[in-house]
Amino acid sequence: MSDLLTHAEYQAIAASLVLPSNAFIDGRFQAAKSKKTFTSVNPATGKAIAEIAACDAKDVDYAVKKAREAFDDGRWSRMHPSERKEVLIRLAKLIKRNRHEIAVMESIDSGKPIRDCETLDIEETLHCLTWHAEAVDKIYDQTAPVGDDAIALIVREPVGVVGCVLPWNFPMLMMAWKIGPALAAGNSVIVKPAEQTSLTALRIAELALEAGVPRGVLNVVTGMGPDVGEPMGRHAGIDMLSFTGSTETGRRFLRYSSESNLKKIVLECGGKNPAVVLEDAEDLDLVAEHVVNGAFWNMGENCSASSRLIVHEKVKDELMKRIVARTRNWKTGDPLDPRHHLGALVDKEHFKKVSGYLKAGKALIGGKTEAGRYVLPTVIDGIKPGDKLACEEVFGPVLAVITVRSTEQAIAVANDSDYGLAASLFSANGKRALRAAREIRAGTVTVNCFGEGDITTPFGGYKQSGFGGRDNSLHAHDQYTELKTIWIDLGDRESGDAVD
Repeated sequence: MSDLLTHAEYQAIAASLVLPSNAFIDGRFQAAKSKKTFTSVNPATGKAIAEIAACDAKDVDYAVKKAREAFDDGRWSRMHPSERKEVLIRLAKLIKRNRHEIAVMESIDSGKPIRDCETLDIEETLHCLTWHAEAVDKIYDQTAPVGDDAIALIVREPVGVVGCVLPWNFPMLMMAWKIGPALAAGNSVIVKPAEQTSLTALRIAELALEAGVPRGVLNVVTGMGPDVGEPMGRHAGIDMLSFTGSTETGRRFLRYSSESNLKKIVLECGGKNPAVVLEDAEDLDLVAEHVVNGAFWNMGENCSASSRLIVHEKVKDELMKRIVARTRNWKTGDPLDPRHHLGALVDKEHFKKVSGYLKAGKALIGGKTEAGRYVLPTVIDGIKPGDKLACEEVFGPVLAVITVRSTEQAIAVANDSDYGLAASLFSANGKRALRAAREIRAGTVTVNCFGEGDITTPFGGYKQSGFGGRDNSLHAHDQYTELKTIWIDLGDRESGDAVD
């Protein structure tokens, strides 16, 4: 908390911001070719803060053209890996130098609490960019064991022009998750931010140019999904597309690819993530801390949020006392006030959706809204495995409590979902915990804590939570490259064809 400013200081920064409004293509801000705009609204106040360029297929075509030119002439794709590394590190330094401005921009655009923007989003964005930058000149290609008469090289090459379609819940961090490995590999990139949260993507693109990313290499095309996202998904000039967002929209990108150029598609989609507390769980105070954090962090607008608490009946009562007590400490209100843990939901439509779940059962705490934009952290007991609140992704600060009588039942309930993104498990028995972690069908399973791993571990999901690849870790680099085999025939030594 020592890095945080005061509420008044954040308000002063917000009042003095010069907000970007145009798309960023070929190294400069440009209005949409149609000259149309849409209004960006501060979720916490309901007031307009910027008019953003409403791009369409013509702008996508132009961005693809410029990205392809940049890729083909090698201004970035053929730059030495160590030089790309230095540029990306300079970008991270520029973001750090402007961190308070960017954090406030993220907060007023998304409703996220400033304390998270400063201490989590900025920090993780910096770490992500520098980690992938440092990795780029340390990833080795391979040779294959093909005998003495040939040499087989297995080399990675940048895939080409990459499309990145971002969600609104972590606009800045999800941009870093994608452009970090994509740019490190040498690709040209076109980013489509969510229409609700365009500001930080535009600012980071501007800083990237200042850091030395050549024009045309990193482009940001703003606009609505049907006008920008779909044309990107169908564009024959885009070689690969990475998407984070809803499972429903992810399906569309698979369809767009199948109906166009069969571009590579990587999806990180929804989750209905369980926190499983077994009867032998120790330190229930710590368990409660992790469960509350997992459920309510970022207002529950988090694909990996622990939205289902699956708890053994023998420890339920004691655990629920602690969870309710900790939830009372999670204050909701003005996102620019660093005392607040929860801010405003991203827009009116999402507020209405989340509010609709508040009467799905008995609320032990919360169950209320404030000012038409805040949903108080809510714990609802008595949920059964087949109930709506046990199956549907709420994407808000609502924790559903499901009671079980055995470890076997807990694992079965945890797996009773169309999703499989993340899970957490609490047990004092190491062997039992490891066995249960192996049995839970999820891309990340944490034991005796809530989390997503870190930059070194791949993040993505089973079932309808993901497709085609993983974010984070060296595995993320694989999805932004193509593998090429180069076969070199050394000739037949017995026939005299070999060169002395």
